Amino acid sequence: MALNKNGVLGWATLIMIVIGIGLIALGIYRYTDIGWGFGAIGVGFFAIAWVFNALKGRV
Repeated sequence: MALNKNGVLGWATLIMIVIGIGLIALGIYRYTDIGWGFGAIGVGFFAIAWVFNALKGRV
């Protein structure tokens, strides 16, 4: 199965969302003392995933 540009952006979006959820979950459940940092990075991953999703069909 060959991936075109939109397929690559779709997979990148999915991977970024999963990593963002993982980082936020780590901040909530594992590292509560510095959880705000993990949460901020997780939200940043969501923002990058949003940009990747917006680029699908335009590149």
